[in-house]
Amino acid sequence: MRIAVVSTPFVAVPPPRYGGTELIVMNLVEGLASRGHEVTLYATGDSQAPARVRSVFPTAAWPPNTYREIVHAAAAAYDVLSRDGIDVIHAHVASLLAFARILDVPIVYTVHHDRDEALCDLYRATHGYPITMVAISARQRDLISDICEARVVHHGVSPSLYPLGPGNGGYVAFLGRFAPEKGVHVAIDVARRARLPIRLAGKSHDDRYFGAEVGPRLRDPLVRWVGEVSHAPKVRLLGDAVATLFPINWEEPFGLVMIESMLCGTPVLSFPRGSAPEVIDEGITGWLVDSEVQMAEKLVHLASGKERFDRARCRRFAARRFSADRMVDEYLAVYNEALGIPHHVPQVDR
Repeated sequence: MRIAVVSTPFVAVPPPRYGGTELIVMNLVEGLASRGHEVTLYATGDSQAPARVRSVFPTAAWPPNTYREIVHAAAAAYDVLSRDGIDVIHAHVASLLAFARILDVPIVYTVHHDRDEALCDLYRATHGYPITMVAISARQRDLISDICEARVVHHGVSPSLYPLGPGNGGYVAFLGRFAPEKGVHVAIDVARRARLPIRLAGKSHDDRYFGAEVGPRLRDPLVRWVGEVSHAPKVRLLGDAVATLFPINWEEPFGLVMIESMLCGTPVLSFPRGSAPEVIDEGITGWLVDSEVQMAEKLVHLASGKERFDRARCRRFAARRFSADRMVDEYLAVYNEALGIPHHVPQVDR
């Protein structure tokens, strides 16, 4: 199969540090190429993947910009139109949907965001076009069900890149954007309540929030901010942690850090919002809690050994449910469905 994969123009593939969408794109492209499919990747010029890379922007540019995305999507659409032989387009940017009417190729579009009313207007406007929508969690799908129908394909990564960690670092971890919805200030407060050190990896995505809620908390001697991290230090951070805190304050579409932590054998403690209830296997890969107090209590039990946790079992469950191979299987089924080709996908037991 010949597949055009349209990534973003904001972060290279693979991402050097932050970049959940681009990390998934890399795992997808690698999986498709390893199975003999011919992939053309529309990404930034500094991307490196086992595919023919086409770009309009030579390097990645952050933060996201709608007009840059439109130029990027238009260039990808023009390139597909000028060539023969693309069987399916897999878009990871919403702007490409505007070109669906002129592209005589089925489009599979993965929704990577929470419900956004401006994008919902785009989905309404392109309803009836040859577009197959894919949600990355059942909760995300449900939140846009009044706008469109969507299949659910959970994210997956390569388990071999996340070795089992010992969890003996004596600290808890937080990895993600420093933004109100991610709850980094809550993670700090929970660690302080549990009297455990916390290591934070990430950077500010909201300067006002950082100045008011995060900056003052960084003065606590229990708090260590390590900045943005690349893959190797990320794996060490997660693998040595007692637990990873995921105190989200929004309808998280997926949350890659959860499965990255689980693959390192480190349990995830989260509030029951967004995708967390369908990603976490209670007591096996983590726990859902209803308050900061409950999260701190669970941390104390884990750190003291009162709560026994099987890190190897955690990794086995995560590897079975959230592997890149499983994700590629499911996307190939979606591609074939869009092309009218029957395809069987093996079921993964939870």
